[in-house]
Amino acid sequence: MKKFKMPTAYTLLFLIIVVIAALTWIVPGGKYDTKVDKATQQEIPVAGTYHQLSVDKQTPQGIWEVVNAPINGFFDAVDIALFVLVIGGFLGVVMKTGAIDAGITRVIRKLNGREQWLIPILMTLFAIGGTTYGMAEETIAFYPILIPVLIAAGYDALTAVSIIALGAGIGVLGSTVNPFATGIASGFAGISIGDGLGLRIIILIVTLIVGILFVMRYAKKVKANPSTSLIADMKEENEKQFLSQNTEDLEFTGRRKAVLSVFGITFVIMILGVIPWAAKFNITIFEDLVNALGKIPFVGKLLGNLVPLGDWWFGELTMLFLVSSIIIAFIYKMGDENFTSTFINGARDLLGVAIIIGISRGITVVMNAGGMTATVLHWGEGALEQLGSVLFTNLSFLFYLPLSFLVPSTSGLATLSMPIMAPLADFAHVGRDLVITAYQSASGVVNLVTPTSAVIMGALAIARIPYSTYLKHVWKLVVALSVIIMVILSVATIIS
Repeated sequence: MKKFKMPTAYTLLFLIIVVIAALTWIVPGGKYDTKVDKATQQEIPVAGTYHQLSVDKQTPQGIWEVVNAPINGFFDAVDIALFVLVIGGFLGVVMKTGAIDAGITRVIRKLNGREQWLIPILMTLFAIGGTTYGMAEETIAFYPILIPVLIAAGYDALTAVSIIALGAGIGVLGSTVNPFATGIASGFAGISIGDGLGLRIIILIVTLIVGILFVMRYAKKVKANPSTSLIADMKEENEKQFLSQNTEDLEFTGRRKAVLSVFGITFVIMILGVIPWAAKFNITIFEDLVNALGKIPFVGKLLGNLVPLGDWWFGELTMLFLVSSIIIAFIYKMGDENFTSTFINGARDLLGVAIIIGISRGITVVMNAGGMTATVLHWGEGALEQLGSVLFTNLSFLFYLPLSFLVPSTSGLATLSMPIMAPLADFAHVGRDLVITAYQSASGVVNLVTPTSAVIMGALAIARIPYSTYLKHVWKLVVALSVIIMVILSVATIIS
C-alpha cells in the first residue's frame, strides 16, 4: 500500500478553492451594509445589517471561476507579491556578501572559552532576524558552523539546533515587523503593521527569555553530565562526524561591517516607516521634515513628492529594500551582472511565496464572488453574541494552531484567513491587531515543531537528530509558550 504523502501548500490551497466553490452552491449568498473606517479608510461590514440575497441574485461559482481564482487573487495582491519578491532579492544580495555569516563567526571566535554566552547572544540575534524579516531558511547555513563549536565545548548537537531553530522560531512567533507574517496579515486586515507593535514586542521579549532559559538549562545539564544528553548514544559518532569538519572562518572585513550596517538601518527605516506617527500619536516630525525639504528651492522639486515616514506601505517598503540592495551591491563592489543575477536568484527563492499569496487570495475571491463571505461572517456574528472578547481572542489563537499545521506558510495562512477573521474581530469588539497577533503567535508556535516545516526537518537532518527526539526535547517549551501567549493576549484584550 502506497504511503500517504501530505500535498504541497499549492495543491492544498487550490483544493480549498474547489471546496469553497462547491460550497457556494449550498451556502446561500448574502450581503452586509458597509461603512468606511475613519482610521484605515477601509470598507467594513456593519454588524446587524446582514441580509440574504434573493434566488435570482445568487452567484454560485463554477469551473471557470475556480480556474481564474488564483489569477484574480494574484491581481488583488500584486503589491504584496512584488514586495515579497524584492525582499527575496534583497536577502539574496546580503547573503551573497557573507556579512551575516562573518558576523556570527566573529561572535563565536570572540567568545572562545565562554561558549555558554553564545546561547543568549545568538538566540537574541536569530530572534531579531525572525522578528524583523522572518528568518527561517537562511538559518540552515549556520548549523554546520555552530554544531562543531558547541560539541567541542562539551555540549551536544541538540543544543546547537535549539539555539538556532528556537531562537529564529521565537523571533517569528513574536514577529514585530516581519513582512511575511505581520505585514501581509496587516495588509489583508486593512490596518497598519504598526498597530499592536507594543504587544508583539512584549510577547517577543517574554517568550525569548523563557526560550533562552530553557536552552541554557539543558546545555548546562549536558555539559555537567554528558550522559543526560537526549542524544548521548550518538556522542562518539557525532564527535567523529562534526569535529573532523573545517568550517570556513569568514573575515569580518570593513565592507561586511558596512553591509551589516545598511542591513540594520534598512529595517530601522522600515519600522519607522510603518508606525503611524501622526495618525496615532500626533507626532508630526516626519511630515514637518518633508514639508521643509519641499520648500527648499530646486531641492524640493529634485527630491519629488516624498512620503513621510509613518505613511509608508508596501509600495514604499518595496522601494526601500530595492534601493538598499543597490547600495549593498555598490559597497561590496558586486558589479552590474553579479548584482542582477544575485538579486534575481534571491527573488526566485521567494517566488513560491508570491504564488502562494495569489492562490490563497483566490480563496477570498471565490468566497466574495459567491456571497459566502458575508454569510460566514453572519454565522460568526451570531456565535460571537455568546462569547466575550477575551474568549474570542483565545479561541482565535487555538483556531490557528491546527490551521498552521495544514498551511505552514505564514503568508498563505494570512491571506487565507484574515479577510474572514478581521471582520469577525470587529463584531466581537476586539482590535484587528489582536487577531493578527494571535495568528502569528499560533503559527510561530506550530512552526517550532511541525514536520511540515522544511526548515526544522532540514536542520535535524544536518544535526543527525531524530524528529522524535527533538519533539521530546521541546514539547514542554511549546506548551509553556502557548500558555504564556494566551495569558498575554487575554490581558491585552481586557485593557484594550
